[in-house]
Amino acid sequence: MSKKGKVLVAMSGGIDSTVTAMLLHEEGYEVIGITMKTWDYATSGGSKKETGCCSLDSINDAREVAVHMGFHHFIIDIREEFGDYVIDDFVDEYIAGRTPNPCILCNTHIKWSALLKRADAMDCAFIATGHYARINHENGRYYISKATDPRKDQSYVLWGLNQECMTRTRFPLAPYTKDEIRAMAAERGYEALSKKPESYEICFVPDNDYRGFLKRRIPDLEDEVRGGLFIDQEGKVLGTHEGYPFYTIGQRKGLGGGFPTPKYVTEIRPDENVVILGEVHDLLRNGMVVADVNLQKYDHLREGMEATTLVRYNDRGTLAKLFSEDDNIRVEFMANVRGIAPGQSAVFYEGDDVIGGGRILRSL
Repeated sequence: MSKKGKVLVAMSGGIDSTVTAMLLHEEGYEVIGITMKTWDYATSGGSKKETGCCSLDSINDAREVAVHMGFHHFIIDIREEFGDYVIDDFVDEYIAGRTPNPCILCNTHIKWSALLKRADAMDCAFIATGHYARINHENGRYYISKATDPRKDQSYVLWGLNQECMTRTRFPLAPYTKDEIRAMAAERGYEALSKKPESYEICFVPDNDYRGFLKRRIPDLEDEVRGGLFIDQEGKVLGTHEGYPFYTIGQRKGLGGGFPTPKYVTEIRPDENVVILGEVHDLLRNGMVVADVNLQKYDHLREGMEATTLVRYNDRGTLAKLFSEDDNIRVEFMANVRGIAPGQSAVFYEGDDVIGGGRILRSL
């Protein structure tokens, strides 16, 4: 038995999770690989060939690595729990006029839960994934911090992890850049894997067409919402649209032509099937309310504490003050922020450390 204990590694068949398993194996952990089947592309109705973490090729890639390195590998089917929670939420959020982030919801409520459940069944002390992020521990609290490679840092998508999850999670890729990870795979004989392209798609929308997915999921949706109004900031009718669920805050393309200046979606009113358009400056906001808050570095907020706040992935962040408001957090930015989209995640940082995060409820 390994002196470092048993670790259950989530393996998608991609380079990051494969090198994660390699590193832990080399460090002396007893590795068990697990691949989660979250979605069946055949049921999505998309036009694109099956790719990504749920494809048969990816599952076989993960299994081949496990066989080559001499550790056990299992496949688990979590399509039912994934579909009920993540996909239903995805659809419901768009119908509510918001823009969801299903990958964050899946991490928080599905994948980590599924991994810990199987880890307990297999007597594994730890779980591990190929995320680029760190887990730190201070003053009795576990929290996520940014990884070494700023281009690959994934701390933003991990704000929902609770204390128990972080206690048992390992992120071995945190000290490395993506180029270094590719080099490691090549050095160990996985030349093809080292050149495998990144996948940025939502796993259950293989053609990256969420509008088509919504239409297939709700066959009558298009007929119900088509013909709603585009209006400007003063309420003047500018034309008709294809249906409010098919637009997102900040969108500029796909709005039709005929406008003397570029227009952007600045607000969505689902009850009225109305989409409000404006100029780029109309997207600026100086505050927002964040719900479903999960705190990591601290167990409570100091009223008015300052934090660099991100409102989307790859956002540079804006300094803001945080205030408690019932079970929510009110955020007052120190500079205007563009394109705050309800449904997306807001993540609060102190330096490189995640204070916490939540879902954007509304802008102010």
